[in-house]
Amino acid sequence: MHRSSNKPSPKNSALRRRLPRPVLIQALTLLTLAFALPIHAAPARDLEQESTEQLEQRQATIDSELKTLAGYTMRSGVGSIGYRSGDINDTPQWVQIDLEKSAEIDQVVLVPEIWRGSDEGFTADGFPLEFQIKMGRKGDSLGSIVAHKGPDDALLPRIAPVVINIPATTADWVRIEAITLSPRAWDNTDCLQLAEVLLFSGHKNVALHQQVEAQSGEDLPRGARNRKYLVDGFMAYAMDSNQGKQSVAFLSAVQLGTQPTISIDLEAPSMVDQINLHTVEVSDTIPQAMSNDFAIPRMLVVEGSLDPDFKDAVFLTNYQRESIYDTGPIICKQFPATLCQYVRIRVTEPYIDDRLIREGANIGFAEIEILSKGQNLALDKQISNNFNYTDGSRPITALTDGQSIYGTILPIRDWLEQLALRHDLESEKPQVTAILKTRYAKQKENLTILLWLVAILVAGTIIIILLYRMSNQRAIYRNRQRIAADLHDELGANLHALGLLSDLTQKATNNPEKLANLLQRIRKLTRRCGSAARYCTDMLEAKELYQDVQEQMERTSRRFLTDIEYTISFEGSEFLDQLTPRQRVDLCLFHKECLANILRHAEATQVTIELKVTKNDVHLSVSDNGVGIGQQETIEIPKSIQRRSRLLGSRVRIETPQDGGTRIVLHLNLKKFGLL
Repeated sequence: MHRSSNKPSPKNSALRRRLPRPVLIQALTLLTLAFALPIHAAPARDLEQESTEQLEQRQATIDSELKTLAGYTMRSGVGSIGYRSGDINDTPQWVQIDLEKSAEIDQVVLVPEIWRGSDEGFTADGFPLEFQIKMGRKGDSLGSIVAHKGPDDALLPRIAPVVINIPATTADWVRIEAITLSPRAWDNTDCLQLAEVLLFSGHKNVALHQQVEAQSGEDLPRGARNRKYLVDGFMAYAMDSNQGKQSVAFLSAVQLGTQPTISIDLEAPSMVDQINLHTVEVSDTIPQAMSNDFAIPRMLVVEGSLDPDFKDAVFLTNYQRESIYDTGPIICKQFPATLCQYVRIRVTEPYIDDRLIREGANIGFAEIEILSKGQNLALDKQISNNFNYTDGSRPITALTDGQSIYGTILPIRDWLEQLALRHDLESEKPQVTAILKTRYAKQKENLTILLWLVAILVAGTIIIILLYRMSNQRAIYRNRQRIAADLHDELGANLHALGLLSDLTQKATNNPEKLANLLQRIRKLTRRCGSAARYCTDMLEAKELYQDVQEQMERTSRRFLTDIEYTISFEGSEFLDQLTPRQRVDLCLFHKECLANILRHAEATQVTIELKVTKNDVHLSVSDNGVGIGQQETIEIPKSIQRRSRLLGSRVRIETPQDGGTRIVLHLNLKKFGLL
């Protein structure tokens, strides 16, 4: 069969076709599904809802389980492929297995045909996207639905068998109905393809070599596809258990014209019902060096007996190889349960092929299993034969050692379940890995953010400490500066005033009344100097100073401007209470420093003082008619006044009126930061 060179992708959903069904059948199907018992299947895991620790544990569990499960080792060479439906029509495609006698079935296994693609590698070909399984008894043409699989089950892509556990159901026939088909790869034609169907009752495959019916099929007389191959026991896999030791197959030349026999002593009478003959692994290379039927007798007979000499031998089963399609990795033959202790394989027609290196007749098997209800009674049992085997590296004991070239031989049901579980785990693993990768990236991002936050926090802490230290140093400096300013503005001004009063006292020696008044003023000013000194050394003391700004400014003006004509006016005095104690002190000392500067430098005869206070601002203007500062090259505010303005947190400017003198204007914004 040639592969089309311009085939579209098999994944093209537009080519998938849902087959119509008669309304009556569809109604009965839905009604039966509503009352059908649930399929035994593991609940779907909501991986997104699991914690990272759970996902990591799940990932480790998957990796651990995968190491112990059977692997996908594909057989090569020539052999039967399985079943393929014929032309599509208006009825659903189905295959039905009619059992020779009723059986209680608890598991259905569907083995897909395998396509070897150039891009995606091995994958199931023509496996239905949606199907249902019906079972019925004789005389019941409709049966009941025991399982349903659809797109939500995510069966494809796969190469593993689909294992469906069902409640134990007694049936005479089993039908697989394809509801939605998928296209076969080589020409994208919708069809139903299956390599094998196994119906297990316990460990026994009751579908083996049973009658098969189908809606349609490519039943070529000598071809690789035929509906009978659906139950021949041959699949595309070699049994690779991924466990145990390797063991080479038994192989020997035999004389032509003889009937070689192999006998196995089961050591006790037992009811046996099946024999499995594992064929020789013909080659571990691709392509194979020999055909798949190498060393398999063309005809043999299996007999059982309770006598070691087989005097009471009874026929159990036989095997006849008519073509290459009659051979597979495991040749399974079932027969009615028979009591026997000895089982003999008698070769009536050995394998002969003059084209091979080994000329003449040959006989060989990898393993012989004698089963009783699924248990291999031949394991490690004694073997006898009537011929001399010629290859010492392939001992006859290999026939019952339970091993093959791929390791331990498993019960067929266990093997297929492991392949199905491997598919589920390998499908789940990338999802777990992807979620973990996303979470690790998020954790890394969060860790990076956290590290930046820690770095910012550390840097911020260092900056705060530095700012705190700078603030402390600045506060110390400001306190020193304030104390110096207070000493200068308060004590200095007071001392200057004392000097003026002393001069006036000397002039009033002839006026006792005026002299007494001046001495009294000197005494009060002296006490005030003491209070001011205490205030400068301890800001908590002398709280009585500067509580009433208006009264303090009037008192200071009287003391400093004793011989100078002055006017002082106040506007908005009711708002003075909103000033802080520190602001009141600084404002009064600013006023005092202005007067002290007038006395020292202005030579003025008139002074005007104006204080305007609003809810938001304080304006203080001190003017004199002295010599002014216009004669200097640059107008510069005295440093003592600048310092006091800075401590107050205000702005100050100096003006030269047109009629002479100097005006110092202070502006204090009480809502600098939007707060009083």
